[in-house]
Amino acid sequence: MGLLSFLPTRIRFQNPWSTQLLSASYHCTPNSRHFSQILSKSLPFTLRTQKSVVRALATESASPPPANMVKAIRVHELGGPEVLKWEDVEVGEPKEGEVRVKNKAIGLNFIDVYFRKGVYKAPTVPYTPGVEACGVVTAVGPGLTGRQVGDLVAYAGQPMGSYAEEQILPADRVVPVPPSIDPTVAASLLLKGMTAQFLLRSCFKVEPGHTVLVHAAAGGVGSLLCQWANALGATVIGTVSTKEKAAQAKEDGCHHVIIYKEEDFVARVKEITSDNGVEVVYDSVGKDTFEGSLACLKTRGYMVSFGQSSGVPDPVPLSAIAVKSLFLTRPRLFNYAVTRDELLGMAGEVFGNVQSGVLRVRVNHTYPLSEAARAHEDLENRKTSGSVVLIP
Repeated sequence: MGLLSFLPTRIRFQNPWSTQLLSASYHCTPNSRHFSQILSKSLPFTLRTQKSVVRALATESASPPPANMVKAIRVHELGGPEVLKWEDVEVGEPKEGEVRVKNKAIGLNFIDVYFRKGVYKAPTVPYTPGVEACGVVTAVGPGLTGRQVGDLVAYAGQPMGSYAEEQILPADRVVPVPPSIDPTVAASLLLKGMTAQFLLRSCFKVEPGHTVLVHAAAGGVGSLLCQWANALGATVIGTVSTKEKAAQAKEDGCHHVIIYKEEDFVARVKEITSDNGVEVVYDSVGKDTFEGSLACLKTRGYMVSFGQSSGVPDPVPLSAIAVKSLFLTRPRLFNYAVTRDELLGMAGEVFGNVQSGVLRVRVNHTYPLSEAARAHEDLENRKTSGSVVLIP
């Protein structure tokens, strides 16, 4: 009878000899004579049956809480903007080393387009796109220190999945956001800002007296590159597609702006540099500009290809870069922010430059997260300038 003493005052069990569901109720102690009589009238109550009932009750009481469902963009197949679907997804509790974040703003980047089209391969399909967001910590994993509920944090890079109202993130990949920086600015800034940081400070260290060429100078990264390179003392040449974007590039520190639809940017760069060329080209356009970019470099110049919005560049024979002993690199942010210290250092310099006024962040376009497809379409059709942010 010792096992029965742990049973609740109401049990439900199934007769092993039929499909009839029986129940027993009592208002006395489990090991009383009255309780034994109730059980004996219901069905033979062997020790094996006893254990089954207890196990079933324990399973029912330990059932998981209702799922935490949120809205997110999901991609079930590769293709155009139309494959971005607005769906319900489940967000669990953070495990050890993780935090759950309720996103306040989400950065839109061209890398999201690359994954959607299949230029870059997503880890799984279906998947939730997005690699940049800013939000508030709503839960922390067991034993985690240094982060707490209510912290305003941002992340950029890995893991993918920022196109969601809430997400689980590794605690060591989120960075604190200074109180003076608005979440919308932080979400539009971190990935692009850290990209500009490693391009200017690590891939090629820009110094006073250098001349740099920045393609897509009015874009999210291009705008920051122009401002930062100007602050470092370089002469900045930018290419853009329209007169409106040319005006913005001027405001962002470009000393010379080339509207590439109206003039040959290679000939114009040679004219500006007295046929000497530039020390470095920052090219996020790819196929349409790649060969011309190489032609704009001076001897031992650096070709930094960090994007391909117009398509993948054609293969380059070694002889093409041997003529002037050129350097060619195709860098990725993730390889420059491997450790926690590297990540914090890069993010700290970006936020510091915003606070000091070196960088002005242009959040020129905001869209509801549910309209991410429209935002992608506008981005690909060059209808946007500066940064684009999705709001959950």
